[in-house]
Amino acid sequence: MGFYIRKAISVGPLRFNLSKSGIGVSAGVKGFRVGSGPRGNYVHMGRGGLYFRQTLGPVSQGLPVLSPSVDPTVGPSVEIESGSVLEMADASSSGILNELNEKRRLVRFLPFAIGLVILATYALVATDAPSILTVSVLVSGGVGCWWIAQKDVLRKTTVIFYDFESDVTAPYEALLEAFSEIAGCSRVWHVQSKADVHNRKYHAGANSVVSRKAVRVSAGQPPLVKCNIDVPLLPAGRQMLAFMPDRVLVFDVAGVGAVRYSDLELVHGDNRFIEEESVPSDATVVDKTWRFVNKKGGPDRRFSNNRELPVCLYSRLLFQSASGLNELFHVSRRALGAQQTAALRAMSKLRGELNQPSSVVPGLVSPGAPAP
Repeated sequence: MGFYIRKAISVGPLRFNLSKSGIGVSAGVKGFRVGSGPRGNYVHMGRGGLYFRQTLGPVSQGLPVLSPSVDPTVGPSVEIESGSVLEMADASSSGILNELNEKRRLVRFLPFAIGLVILATYALVATDAPSILTVSVLVSGGVGCWWIAQKDVLRKTTVIFYDFESDVTAPYEALLEAFSEIAGCSRVWHVQSKADVHNRKYHAGANSVVSRKAVRVSAGQPPLVKCNIDVPLLPAGRQMLAFMPDRVLVFDVAGVGAVRYSDLELVHGDNRFIEEESVPSDATVVDKTWRFVNKKGGPDRRFSNNRELPVCLYSRLLFQSASGLNELFHVSRRALGAQQTAALRAMSKLRGELNQPSSVVPGLVSPGAPAP
């Protein structure tokens, strides 16, 4: 995951530009563009202070969700799930969060426009209208749908520009490198739920069973957000964690929340896992067991389809916060977590330094309210 700061962002037909005076927007084609004044969200990060164009509330604890078990050999399945993202916010993020959530609630007009074009075309064909009229409706309708699609993108996209001073880029580069380590592993799983085992002989001698889904860790743009850097994206079931330079944004179907790095905790360690699927290439196999085991740990001869299973040592990464974030991941490579923890702590320390009182930078933006 490389660290590259773009000075311009294209959103639909518009182009947002970062300059010393803030953000400008222009429209048109290359060589002929019409510009206007500052737009979008601007975040300046430097040793002298952290500045927002908008200021970003209190948080509360999310509760785990219990789901009934259908297998009598295991206990109830506890979903490893975060609380409501709408309760995840910090004192300096409410402005951007409000914009993100308001824009997510906006209705897209493109499906309605496409439906109207299809109905109009069907009506013309059904009434044997002249072909030239039908073609004209299709062409004009296609142009109209393109224009509406561009308007939908503009209406629903939040633009965020990050402006870094040179001496504060190192911690974020370290965070990108730490997530590159995870992304480079053969397999990453999001653990959705966990249940205690009541009868271990039916579950290869395991103490618990989990429901998991393979995910892909990448660097890119968060949903419905355009910013001038690519950020680590960590899929977590119905949620997506975006590790921005100033906070972690949590995207959910219900909305968007934010967690400060100082409130984020990563609990890590190695975890023995009985693998019933293919063994990842970078996994460490430490033992073997049987699909059905007897009391002594050997194969239960009553089952004809009893097969030997490898026991792998995976990394266990649990992201938590007091505001309700609670997402568990398994990574195929062992001994991960120390680098990620160090990088997150460095980001937390950086945020604390940036929140110290400082002077306003003329011509930029007003200072955000420091988090308590």
